[in-house]
Amino acid sequence: MTIYIFAFVVMVLVVTGMALGAILQNKPLKGSCGGLNNIGMKQDCAICGGDDDECRKEQQRRQKAAPGAELAYDATKVASD
Repeated sequence: MTIYIFAFVVMVLVVTGMALGAILQNKPLKGSCGGLNNIGMKQDCAICGGDDDECRKEQQRRQKAAPGAELAYDATKVASD
């Protein structure tokens, strides 16, 4: 039983260390080397059509249009169906 507790404590320390490293670096998370590029589906993107520059432009446009909007929403203005 002690081996399971020891393994659990080690895993919690590893995950905590990785989380702290990600927070302290203050960089956005990046995708892996896999994904849509490797299976040939990048062109199916409805926003950019496979053009990475277009995706960056769209992200910048959305940030300028509503800064901070993705962090919260006004629940009093949600339309009821």
